[in-house]
Amino acid sequence: QVQVVESGGALVQAGESLRLSCVVSGTGVVIVSINTMAWYRQAPGKQREMVTIITDARGTNYADSVKGRFTSSRDSAKNTVYLQMNSLKPEDTAVYYCNAAGHQTSQSMGALVPFNIWGQGTQVTVSS
Repeated sequence: QVQVVESGGALVQAGESLRLSCVVSGTGVVIVSINTMAWYRQAPGKQREMVTIITDARGTNYADSVKGRFTSSRDSAKNTVYLQMNSLKPEDTAVYYCNAAGHQTSQSMGALVPFNIWGQGTQVTVSS
């Protein structure tokens, strides 16, 4: 199965920086392609919102609230995506989730099978 694991969340002060990492791995399957990797966040009492998304077809897009402060980058060789967050604000406080979508295969599958997997989330808290 495909797994997505985030790391890097922490408690920081406003104005500081933080870098999150998200690694996609497969157990018993081969990850053939990862077409989309995205970061979402969910603050207490609010709906989950997209922060940034990287797709093969359309490149990288950011939510207006993080443009100019957050940068997402991808290391395809490591199946990893990073989220560099600068000039953090208290309103950035949330659980940050990574989502990955692509295709996998295995001997038992016998074909390409799509996947769309969420990580467990990592807490980012920004104090004022």
